[in-house]
Amino acid sequence: MNSSRALLSVYDKTGIVDFATNLIDLGWEIVSSGGTASHLIESGIEVIEVAELTGAQEMLDGRVKTLHPNIHGGILADRSNHEHLKELENKGIQTIDLVVVNLYPFSQDPGIELMDIGGPAMVRAAAKNFHSVGVVVDPLKYGSIIDEIREKGNLTLETRQDLARDAFAHTASYDAEIVSWFDDKQEELPKSIHISIERVGELRYGENPHQVGARYRFSNETSWWDEAIIHGGKPMSYLNVFDAEAAWRIVNKLGDEPSAVVVKHANPCGAATAKTIEAAYIAAHECDPVSAFGGIVALNCPVNVEISEKISEIFTEVIIAPSYEQEALKKLQENSNLRIVEAGLPTIQKFDFRNVDGGLLVQTPDTEPGDRTKWEIVTKREPTDSEWSDLEFAWKIVSSVSSNGIVLSKNRQSVGIGVGQPNRRDSARIATEKAAGRASGGACASDAFFPFRDGLDAAIEASATAVIQPGGSVRDEEVIEAANDAHLTMVFTGTRHFRH
Repeated sequence: MNSSRALLSVYDKTGIVDFATNLIDLGWEIVSSGGTASHLIESGIEVIEVAELTGAQEMLDGRVKTLHPNIHGGILADRSNHEHLKELENKGIQTIDLVVVNLYPFSQDPGIELMDIGGPAMVRAAAKNFHSVGVVVDPLKYGSIIDEIREKGNLTLETRQDLARDAFAHTASYDAEIVSWFDDKQEELPKSIHISIERVGELRYGENPHQVGARYRFSNETSWWDEAIIHGGKPMSYLNVFDAEAAWRIVNKLGDEPSAVVVKHANPCGAATAKTIEAAYIAAHECDPVSAFGGIVALNCPVNVEISEKISEIFTEVIIAPSYEQEALKKLQENSNLRIVEAGLPTIQKFDFRNVDGGLLVQTPDTEPGDRTKWEIVTKREPTDSEWSDLEFAWKIVSSVSSNGIVLSKNRQSVGIGVGQPNRRDSARIATEKAAGRASGGACASDAFFPFRDGLDAAIEASATAVIQPGGSVRDEEVIEAANDAHLTMVFTGTRHFRH
């Protein structure tokens, strides 16, 4: 009676020696090729080399090793089909019961020679024949595979089916990486987008408690979420993650100076830059304390005891920072509901996706940096140094506000934010009401042009003295005239920042 056979051909050799040793102890034969075979032989493991089974040496610098009927026949034969088994016997081919393959890491160093051909072919063959063959693409599975074989004599059909599913997901992800590499060499938005995403975290619930939610990530990629340390609190919900993502990206727009942002419903309800992180947080919270209740706090500096005490006074859902002093962490952990997140810098996604019926809307992300050298002063009066500082700050914040967006700022502190209104005048009015006189001598930022002067009139009413907007309205001259009449300074950026 033939022994069970495992074919081992792996790029990542983590744990492969122990795995092979355990299989041999359980009475299995090991078939291998190339670098894997050499590695196993050097470790004292008896190996049947692929060339022995095929009668052909590998060729073309290793491009052809396992692509042979003696290999694929042994993998693909239907063990319940008498004719298949008879054909194998006539050709002297022995069945292969386990295929252990992981692929060249294409995403790490994309190029022609890291396009694995033989590996995916064996993986797909074994996965197709899961009724008879097990396939392993993840070294982390080695332990459970050995345990099951030792306990039950072989892998169960349920296990083989689960492994087959993982294998096809693995090759799909690999193919998607290669297609993306080709597309990168062509147009900004490719003809087709092949993505592979994997579930990496269960969420407490979705946008509402009756919805199910989870966090997925692009396969073979990592994000700041994957490296984040959660120091306490309830499990994250869909909206916790959504709002935390927004808060962390906004605060990291503001530069290296101590900065704080408070976010609610993915919009900033307060933001500030100051000499200390404590002062920045206090200023950010002061912008709209009502909206800040139950919000997300993001800080770009380590959290000390002083600021932890301030934050602890307010109902906060999540706090995100690069690090925490030990005493500060202990203070925050007194609130068992507060999610405390330690995070690294966010990355820029390649595409921005939104669902529509039957597909997706796709765009490149809005990463326009706001280059002051390209801005145009369109009024008679130029901004003062302090006005420039507020203009630049307000422009960074308004680019993260739902359109139509208006931000009033003074001394690099948001004092009034109007978000998401169907018309710009209402957003300006809301921002002015929230500012309650605190915008005097400060700046007003609009994410798109003022179609009429009434939006600007709200800034004038708020006593702002500097305005920043994209420009481009047919009524620009009317708006500029109104600014000059009010002795305002106004800057056109030439770039719109709609965020629906």
